[in-house]
Amino acid sequence: MLADGHVAWGRGFGAEGEAVGEVCFNTAMTGYQEVMTDPSYAGQIVTFTFPHIGNVGVNDEDLEARVDGAVGCVVREDVTQSSNFRAQGEFGAWLAAKGKIGLAGIDTRALTRRIRLSGAPNAVIAHSPSGKFDIPALIKRAAAWPGLEGMDLARVVSRHEVESWEGGVWTLGKGYARSPRDARPHVVAMDFGAKDNIFRNLVQAGARVTVVPAQTPLDGVLALEPDGVFLSNGPGDPAATGAYAVPVIQGLLQRDIPIFGICLGHQMLALAAGAKTTKMHQGHRGANHPVKRLDDGVVEITSMNHGFAVDNTALPDTVIETHVSLFDGSNCGIAVKGKKAFSVQYHPEASPGPMDSFYLFQKFIESLA
Repeated sequence: MLADGHVAWGRGFGAEGEAVGEVCFNTAMTGYQEVMTDPSYAGQIVTFTFPHIGNVGVNDEDLEARVDGAVGCVVREDVTQSSNFRAQGEFGAWLAAKGKIGLAGIDTRALTRRIRLSGAPNAVIAHSPSGKFDIPALIKRAAAWPGLEGMDLARVVSRHEVESWEGGVWTLGKGYARSPRDARPHVVAMDFGAKDNIFRNLVQAGARVTVVPAQTPLDGVLALEPDGVFLSNGPGDPAATGAYAVPVIQGLLQRDIPIFGICLGHQMLALAAGAKTTKMHQGHRGANHPVKRLDDGVVEITSMNHGFAVDNTALPDTVIETHVSLFDGSNCGIAVKGKKAFSVQYHPEASPGPMDSFYLFQKFIESLA
């Protein structure tokens, strides 16, 4: 049930009940479990444009975080029995255990076109085996939901305690390695809704990682004696999260501490440097987004998930634009003049290239010397 009164009927699976959120679409052909456990999707209902969702089941190794991500998903085809040697369970049963609602049998092409033309709408997704719903009440609930603009969700999905990251690189048949314990540059990662694979990439690039909650004050970050600070991805409006995060980032910039940001972290570094962010019409979500690197013209195939963007029409003199989307020309990367601080809008840890963007982690670690 969309806030404008449009109703789309399908076949429910996963959890029963109802949930409200912003409807978006994701164009990736793989990685549905990673999408559903990405904290950046908090407050959102994901429409998968690829029709065969659930075909490889689920497993314990492909989770991106221990907190909730998307509230539900919409798919074209019914979820059938999985076929993959890594599967440990079925997608529908996993959604039910996670309290997430699924809806199959929807014309996802039509819904995606609706989002592209009219923007990402607020909606309620509902599943009842009886097939009985109070449609007017659900539409009213969708219309009353305030939306993501102005909403700080980072504090909801962030860790609440300081954590020494222990995970390393994944290999088939062996799972995730342990982080090396040798002397390494120390990265303090601010968790605004981070994907775990980001921390693994930092370790692979040569760092020792400590993860801190989103609302950690500047003194708390400095007390850990970081060689560099990482700003993670996350959900919600960057301006709302920036109310407490931007002063911390500005304090780090003043002390010339190297900084690397991804997605929400990219937007908040931009805010700290004097730039602005705006709500996008439909956002960028998928694993096939071409991004041009402006210094040498190289194009990276990237994974994206964002509904807000840095306004590249009004960048301050202190900010250099380093990357742009080849889909719509929107900003996809910045560097702060005179500082070892840079960030990108896309997700290099998702590796759709597959190794197009790993250089960013290496660049950050090399800057810590």
